[in-house]
Amino acid sequence: MSTPATAKNRWLIAASAMLIHLSIGSVYAYSVYQRPLQETQGWSIADVTLGFTVAIFTLGMSTALLGRYVERYGPRVSGTAAAVTFASGTVLAGVAVEYGSHVGFVLTYGLVAGVGLGLGYISPISTLVKWFPDRRGLATGLAVMGFGAGALVTGPVANWLIVTTSIPTTLYVLGTGYFVAMVAGATYLEKPPEGWVPEGIDPDDVVETDSHGVIVASDLEQRTAREALRTPQFYLVWLIVFINISAGIMLLSVASNMTQAITGASAAVAATVVGLIGVFNGAGRIVWSSLSDYLGRTTTYGVFFVVQIGAFLALPRLTTVPLFAGAMFLIITCYGGGFACLPAYLADLFGTQELGAIHGYTLTAWSMAGIAGPTLVARIVELTGGYELAFYVVAGALTVGLGCVGLLRWRVAVVREAQLHGTPHGTRR
Repeated sequence: MSTPATAKNRWLIAASAMLIHLSIGSVYAYSVYQRPLQETQGWSIADVTLGFTVAIFTLGMSTALLGRYVERYGPRVSGTAAAVTFASGTVLAGVAVEYGSHVGFVLTYGLVAGVGLGLGYISPISTLVKWFPDRRGLATGLAVMGFGAGALVTGPVANWLIVTTSIPTTLYVLGTGYFVAMVAGATYLEKPPEGWVPEGIDPDDVVETDSHGVIVASDLEQRTAREALRTPQFYLVWLIVFINISAGIMLLSVASNMTQAITGASAAVAATVVGLIGVFNGAGRIVWSSLSDYLGRTTTYGVFFVVQIGAFLALPRLTTVPLFAGAMFLIITCYGGGFACLPAYLADLFGTQELGAIHGYTLTAWSMAGIAGPTLVARIVELTGGYELAFYVVAGALTVGLGCVGLLRWRVAVVREAQLHGTPHGTRR
């Protein structure tokens, strides 16, 4: 087996994936539209927030529905389709705002752009894993870091455009920019040639490859998406992801108000803390995913839950801004890291044969968590007037998540043992 001379530069593949994720990651800057839309359209906070809620829900559900589309047509076509839907949804949202249509805004930004979010999120991931069989965590971390850091780029630009022009113009300009960046990224995306291995790896050392010539010898099994859905491993991963995202998104939904209520910080200080959360969200994605290449993915998720259990139990007692913010930043790194490690973890468990589809099914946990986390904290604050009980409830849920990690580790050991003895349960697909 030799490395074809026509193979593309895998680091440029990673950069292309980042372009797409930086664009769709702009959804995390949605709060810049909150007050301007209230003031210019007369919409309530709930009205404005609905656009974001629908977009995130659609993101998670569309990944499940379109995962097979990504596998069938490849990253270039699906990435371009993501550019069209996300950019057009953003531009059409501007039209809806210009005509004062709240329903139109929710349908365009929430549904149309939401489909682009989901499609753009998964399009480059399975391809990246195949280009980086030796450093899966690092590769997916680079791309998903772009999603986490998208708000850092879009936030200031969108704010400046809103102040100097208008909300519709801002959405027109941004939508056009997203289209250009995402198409540029999608154009370079391509699966590795058959028989390709990274430079520095001796092809003779490859024990087994999939149909694309990608190293899979260290994967637990090679399964199709349908086969993966029949395994306990899939549902354990789904629960792990759901709990991890619910914990992080709960904090994200109330970070400013919570910081002010517990520490007595001013609105300006709380806003600074919220801004720094974006930095730690992005940094956690690359740091934790890179570490997972050495620690192992199961151990890394175990660390996520142990760290967060301690942090959530401590939060009610951390009444100074530096300590309280530090605990939140630690939790948010685990939130971002969970996203970044997921594609590599799924490849470890189920192989790369239909990774895009499996990843899409798993991300339905994001849709559910996007509703569960914010709803939980809102209801508890309404009932008790404070956040303390919410911290303890989430810590309890995280303990369940840690138990799921232990069960998954046991399950992997069972499959490995079955493979060693050649029983049907451990047959590689």
